[in-house]
Amino acid sequence: MSADQILTEIREANLSYLMLAQNLIRTDREQALFRLGISEETADMVGMLTPAQIMRIASSNTLLCRMRVDDDIVWNLLTNHGKSGNDSVTRLHASILMAGRHQEAL
Repeated sequence: MSADQILTEIREANLSYLMLAQNLIRTDREQALFRLGISEETADMVGMLTPAQIMRIASSNTLLCRMRVDDDIVWNLLTNHGKSGNDSVTRLHASILMAGRHQEAL
């Protein structure tokens, strides 16, 4: 993949992310804060962006979303599904761990 293709992919991901984030914020703010892992202030800003502002921000060459899973325990829980015999419990455990990290970040 060339550098231009990577930049195009980043811009498309940014646009999709901003549109999804804004939709989540406007639809169910509490769920958006949790699922996106953002602060109230960030939610306020993203929720008020105009389409022109979203397009301008999305055109950046910096990826706006980031991996929130930076813990080996969570990665292992998410990637070892099927091995434990109870996928729903494993995913629930991973969600609980990530929710705790979201609360710590606030």
